Amino acid sequence: MTSEAETRVVSASRDIDAEPGRIFELIADPSLQPVWDGNDNLARAEAGQRVRAEGDVFLMVLTKGGVRENRVVEFEEGRRIAWNPSEPGGVAPGHLWRWELESVDETTTRVTHTYDWTDLHDEKRQVRARATTEDKLRASLDRLAVAAEAANRR
Repeated sequence: MTSEAETRVVSASRDIDAEPGRIFELIADPSLQPVWDGNDNLARAEAGQRVRAEGDVFLMVLTKGGVRENRVVEFEEGRRIAWNPSEPGGVAPGHLWRWELESVDETTTRVTHTYDWTDLHDEKRQVRARATTEDKLRASLDRLAVAAEAANRR
């Protein structure tokens, strides 16, 4: 039997035909995130919020109209970024979105997308968290691949 903590971490990986820097730009610039969001949860973000360091905060408008403040808790340029969403000015409820990039060769990058809700204790939010499956993460990876590979062809 799998422990609850193990089931609260969902991850998916995909190799993308683009260099890590190009892919990372699509992730670290919140205004570009709605293009590749496989959860269809992100509506828009103001330009000029490109993440540069741990501790940065960016705002995202959700498709249902809510706003999320996302505090960056892990950052390594071109390799890793993770953030905790919360309502503006609120305490993060305990879930984390992480992206990790690893060069496979000169033209290919393995991208791993993880949703970790180990510390999410609000039962109302857990329903939505459980709906964030590997398939949803893979949908984001697939859309990210389309955007990154299209940029390579320009």
